[in-house]
Amino acid sequence: MQMFLRWMKGLGAGILLLAFISCADLPGSGDGTVPEGDNQEPPKTENQMPDQIHITVSGTTLPVSIVDNAATRALVEALRKSSITFTASDYGGFEKVGSLGRSLPAANSQITTQAGDVILYNGSSIVLFYGSNTWSYTRLGKIKYASLEDLKSFLKAGAGDISVKLSL
Repeated sequence: MQMFLRWMKGLGAGILLLAFISCADLPGSGDGTVPEGDNQEPPKTENQMPDQIHITVSGTTLPVSIVDNAATRALVEALRKSSITFTASDYGGFEKVGSLGRSLPAANSQITTQAGDVILYNGSSIVLFYGSNTWSYTRLGKIKYASLEDLKSFLKAGAGDISVKLSL
């Protein structure tokens, strides 16, 4: 009986060893890598919604992370055809506002904005915030910036009109 138990232990250990060795040969198993093609996002196609657009003022470009809504989809569709340039003016000591030159579908809701927010106002105006305000707006996205002072410098806060270019 003892010999049979030793033989079973040996057989069990052999099976475990064989299972371990065969799994170790699988791509990505145990080495911290992911097999090619697994857990990767599919490449974005031309018609997919991008994660961001770009805003350029005085030759400096910053990314704008955008939300996915009807207004941003319409804006992206327009930007696929051509960049959009407009003049923005200071208003209220906390924002730059300018006419987009076209209407986008609005879905206004009461929003308290923060510095860096890019907002659609009245369906056809873009508001770039370097301060805060509460009003009924449609959120488009947020400018990615290093510091509030950098954002104010980028938007020429309080210094008059700027030319703004939006692009993909």
